[in-house]
Amino acid sequence: MFTFRTDIGIDLGTASVLVYLKNKGIVLKEPSVVAINKSTNKILAVGEEARRMLGRTPGNIIAIRPLKDGVISDFDITERMLKYFIAKASGKMMFKPRIIVCVPSGVTEVERRAVIDASNQAGAKKTYLIEEPIAAAIGADLDITEPSGNMVIDIGGGTTDVAVISLGSIVVSKSIKVAGDKFDEAIMRYIRKKHNVMIGERSAENLKINIGTAYPRKKDIYMDIKGRNLVTGLPKNIKISSSEMLEALEEPIAAIAEAVHSVIEKTPPELAADIGDKGIYMTGGGSLLHGLDTLIAKRTGIPVMIAEDAVSCVAKGTGQALKSIDVLESTMLSDDDKKRRYD
Repeated sequence: MFTFRTDIGIDLGTASVLVYLKNKGIVLKEPSVVAINKSTNKILAVGEEARRMLGRTPGNIIAIRPLKDGVISDFDITERMLKYFIAKASGKMMFKPRIIVCVPSGVTEVERRAVIDASNQAGAKKTYLIEEPIAAAIGADLDITEPSGNMVIDIGGGTTDVAVISLGSIVVSKSIKVAGDKFDEAIMRYIRKKHNVMIGERSAENLKINIGTAYPRKKDIYMDIKGRNLVTGLPKNIKISSSEMLEALEEPIAAIAEAVHSVIEKTPPELAADIGDKGIYMTGGGSLLHGLDTLIAKRTGIPVMIAEDAVSCVAKGTGQALKSIDVLESTMLSDDDKKRRYD
């Protein structure tokens, strides 16, 4: 089915890609994974189908994640993945779409250029960038146009962005490469060190989602997990408790709490007072980790709220920004603007 043209918002995440079509909402949410045949360089699967292949492919097939720590690590594969997702979400279009892609607040100019080029080559007429904390705040229904402080913590797969926003722009921000993926790595390391058992990324993610915690639970909960015994080399079943998860996740959680503290320290007093009244808003999949909001509230003495539909906040905000590109022009730069500024 052909459509004339529709503007598209893309949350290009390390763990997943969400696509928002103007006037339709979020139409696609898939893992950022691509399965490739190494011999022919042909793409075999993209998204959920490719994610199921992670850690389970024969030698000639690799399942890779082309984004790492919030930025593009494999340009060619990212471009092909974007092309696939744009076509799947919008069908065949007679005219190229305008696309807004969100990026972490700490990306370099080279990384910005890589996102713009990948989007343009994937079929965009014009690409705009919006920083993730701005998109997250819009998606969480915060009024960022007022001269009043709003604080957002967006914890994705590759990066955690902490920002104070006022008058539609970021006043103070910090972006660290500690988020959902680092949680998984910390769990894998802990299980290997304490139980002498090797588990995969998907098993670590399941532990994080089901029994992971950043603050002591009132009552321990348990989960059985299977892995490979590093001594015998045979499969082994072990029972893991939420207390062990608290211990395993201590380091990445401390890094996020430190980033939040650092941003509050640099915030102008008037805006800090606003944040003290309104509280801190958390978005992104990583914010759903049990007890993380309680921990940050205890550390800062400021109320912490998890935004409704936290996982989709950035994508929703990116989509809503499509309706008001002129208002947000100061926070978004198109590829043409970039050329004028840096040529």
